[in-house]
Amino acid sequence: MSVKNLDEKGRFRSRTIGFRVSPEEEMLINSAVALSGLTKQDYIVKKLMDRTVTVLPNPKVYKALKNQLLAVLDELTRIEDGNGVDSELLEVIRLINTTLNGTKGE
Repeated sequence: MSVKNLDEKGRFRSRTIGFRVSPEEEMLINSAVALSGLTKQDYIVKKLMDRTVTVLPNPKVYKALKNQLLAVLDELTRIEDGNGVDSELLEVIRLINTTLNGTKGE
């Protein structure tokens, strides 16, 4: 039998919770998870429990920032004027801004 994985408080996570999201919501969740540097499970649990997600700068976070900024740049060059920016893109830009502002002092 495999070793039990315990959380930071020594609890064994034996329950599974699942839910459905739209493709757009999945994209936003995946972007937020990548920019946080956490696992998807840890990120979602922290957000659901209304805990602060603290981003610690590391190569994984910087790579996610770079990839997200490249995707934003591609989308913005596709758009001719500011009226064509959709809410999902604005949410990704907000996440990038929050992450970058949080890592300035590091």
